[in-house]
Amino acid sequence: MMELKTAETILEVRDLQTHFFTPQGVVKSVDGVSLTLKRGEILGLVGESGSGKSITGFSILGLVDPPGRNVGGSILFRGEELLNASEERLRSLRGNRIAMIFQDPMMTLNPVLSIKTHMIETVLAHDNVGREEALARSIEALRMVGISQPETRIESYPHEFSGGMRQRVAIAIALLHKPDLIIADEPTTALDVTIQSQILSEVQKLCREFGMGLIWISHDLGVVAGLADRVAVMYAGRIVEQGTVDEVLDSPRHPYTAGLIGSAPAANRRGARLQQIRGAAPHPLNRPEGCAFRTRCDYATDMCLKEPPETAGSRAHRWRCFHPLADAQLETLP
Repeated sequence: MMELKTAETILEVRDLQTHFFTPQGVVKSVDGVSLTLKRGEILGLVGESGSGKSITGFSILGLVDPPGRNVGGSILFRGEELLNASEERLRSLRGNRIAMIFQDPMMTLNPVLSIKTHMIETVLAHDNVGREEALARSIEALRMVGISQPETRIESYPHEFSGGMRQRVAIAIALLHKPDLIIADEPTTALDVTIQSQILSEVQKLCREFGMGLIWISHDLGVVAGLADRVAVMYAGRIVEQGTVDEVLDSPRHPYTAGLIGSAPAANRRGARLQQIRGAAPHPLNRPEGCAFRTRCDYATDMCLKEPPETAGSRAHRWRCFHPLADAQLETLP
């Protein structure tokens, strides 16, 4: 396994802000997100629906459509600023040096085109090679993601594959150029656990083998625990806690992170009442001042009316909370 602490930093996001300007008001979907990713590293980005996970991924790729736009911050990809890059430059990077795997593979695959056409055109869009070379690379990519008989299956159409196989094809397309960075937006959510486990294992192996950085966007802490090296927890457009998987999941300091862990059925004893986070996430147009989680937090005080600063427990483990959980409090968690 690659030594992550000496690996090259391929992505550095600083204070990213992506807002949507609607007739009802401004929605701050991403409100000051900062994260880094090294070559060969897998970062799990977790949180409830609407927390800003997917918009963070789309922002990195420059795929946010009006009325949304990036209004501040910095996105450094291998030292190059992408926030104000031209559309032509972003197109040259998408699918080549930065790839995205969507939750629904049919967002990647056109139902009227064969898998062969999808993959060959993807190769030719970025590399000046012949069609025979493009076909050979496509077949090899299908083999890498575990599709048997790729020489014949590449002639098939998307409807001839199961959901899990279509997702494997989408991953193979993302791997065609062996990108430096892959952003995966909950790509295994709709798959059964057996297929999900196989795909996670393949993705993890390929990241190590080719030194690709991976941002795995998910709401499933169990998946992230088994896949990622580090985890960042988002709530209401902000990262409230991040660190290594062991630090964050074994010793969560933010009450929201602890609530997510306690809400997982597998984490609770059989017959015990499920722990849950009371209330609901705030409306994006009416987020509370200060700590956005304070209206649902059992530890909130008047201090939480202000925005909490980032606190470091170690070089990797950081959180934003005025009342971080102590070790004694963690003993009540499942």
